[in-house]
Amino acid sequence: MGDPDKEWDFYLRTLSSSARDSNLASDPASDPSLLNSVRKLCQLCKAENSEDLVARVYPHFNKLFQRSVASLPQSKSSYGLLLLDIIQFFLDFGEIVLHDADPSLRSFFRSCLSREFADLSVAEATLHFLNVNKKRLLASFPALLPQFFPLLLKLIAWNGEKLLNSFLKVFPELISPASFLPLFPSLVDLPMLVVALERVERSSGSLIGSSIASIQNTTAPEMLLALMDEAYTGSTIGDGGAGSESEDINAIDSADPLFLELLKDENDGLAERHRTSPSMAAALQAAVNVPQTDRLKQSLKIGPALLDMYCALAIRNVNDSLICALIPLIMARNDVLFPDKNYSYQVHKRLLEFMLASFQRSPNVIALLKKPIMDRLGEAYDSSAKTELALQLCWAIGEHGGGGASHKDAARELFENLELLLYENLSSSRLGLRESALGSDSENLRKSSQSRLLCFVVTAIAKLATHHHELLPRARVSLGKVARSRISDVRVWRRARDYLGLIDDPAISLSVLGPSQGHMQKPGTVNWRDGGTKMIAHIPFYLLGEQEGSPFHDFSFSDIFPRT
Repeated sequence: MGDPDKEWDFYLRTLSSSARDSNLASDPASDPSLLNSVRKLCQLCKAENSEDLVARVYPHFNKLFQRSVASLPQSKSSYGLLLLDIIQFFLDFGEIVLHDADPSLRSFFRSCLSREFADLSVAEATLHFLNVNKKRLLASFPALLPQFFPLLLKLIAWNGEKLLNSFLKVFPELISPASFLPLFPSLVDLPMLVVALERVERSSGSLIGSSIASIQNTTAPEMLLALMDEAYTGSTIGDGGAGSESEDINAIDSADPLFLELLKDENDGLAERHRTSPSMAAALQAAVNVPQTDRLKQSLKIGPALLDMYCALAIRNVNDSLICALIPLIMARNDVLFPDKNYSYQVHKRLLEFMLASFQRSPNVIALLKKPIMDRLGEAYDSSAKTELALQLCWAIGEHGGGGASHKDAARELFENLELLLYENLSSSRLGLRESALGSDSENLRKSSQSRLLCFVVTAIAKLATHHHELLPRARVSLGKVARSRISDVRVWRRARDYLGLIDDPAISLSVLGPSQGHMQKPGTVNWRDGGTKMIAHIPFYLLGEQEGSPFHDFSFSDIFPRT
């Protein structure tokens, strides 16, 4: 080890000479020794633990930071690592030198990271910096990471799975009341972000050193004029003449609203996104028609992983108000996903599971969201994704009694919509697809989907009437119509017939059709889990397999309870 005073002087002289050199003053990062000097001085400050030494270093660091930020737009040098080390000094010794690190952090994100997110070394260093200082940033600057979550998503979108573990550690800090809703479409659209970034790279060259945000700045006047034109003339953004379409399939209209939203660097607080985007639709179609890039393949795996963590954090930490605002967004995005079969399946699965878990946590949310739920039930015919959503909503309505015993008006309205859905399917053979386009396989699929939907609706009606006894007369009428219909699928009318028998015995009905958990055991109800060890009275004989007519009394418990 050399003399500490001599080391101090050497590294400080390096900073001073860099500031005096006219060539280096306009581009400090072009001096390779500068980064090493900054790091050595930071280490010496920590090792010496001297406020006087920190006070000597601070003016040099502060001037170097300001010069570096000012040099970024004209420089081709990488400043990410240098600025991160200086900001670390500001965080470590800010109280001693009375320096507020918030403006420095925001300058780093806006001026540097927005240009260098595609540089793997800068991306890795940024995530390492955020993880090391996670608690400090959360305590002192809680709004920082939620504000810049779109920029941080570019790190993982562009650099892929090699950063996933580090990103997952910092991901919870991206969620706040201000970012919770806008973060959802950004996660779902992560593959679309990759497609947009790759298109920018093809049309404009390397993403390192060029600010994508400049695209938004240069097109802002055109976007404003387009929006005004849409408001006053009724024409839509992106409309043009017959010859206005670009010949280059790799080009995306830089004024495209969805394109701009995907590439933004900061959270603007908007959760709804433009859906009519001709150029992005063409880009996505082109991405599907050619072999997927490695980066896109990785994003198709990363997206569901991030969505898993998002949903888990939401169920554990987020209040009902934000959940109520999120669920309609989930319903709207249910069939608007990146056109990859496996990715769509993975995202659908997670969104439906999250929605059901939210209803399980707070059943009253169903009553609060009765209008969007009823709208989605009315769309059960439109597509297979919407049919699956309607099935899950039917199950949730019945399982949770339309929001609970205190929400009788909402339960009645939901019941009426279930009735309407039931009668529509009884009177029509249509579900989801137009008959003119159906072949034999499609016809079988249609019938299977219709039977499945009817089973869910019939069950929901019976369960809803079990929760709210005032609905029992209407439930008997509805179930009776199904039982007498003798439609082609025997499972549907047999289920309706069995439920008719069940709801005549309130105790048994509550045991079978009541909520699966969270309710008190009432006298006369059956705890089916005890069936293997205890004698149970009031067994519903009509549940026995193939029996017809009046229930028989000659039976064995083995007919009901499977052998273990």
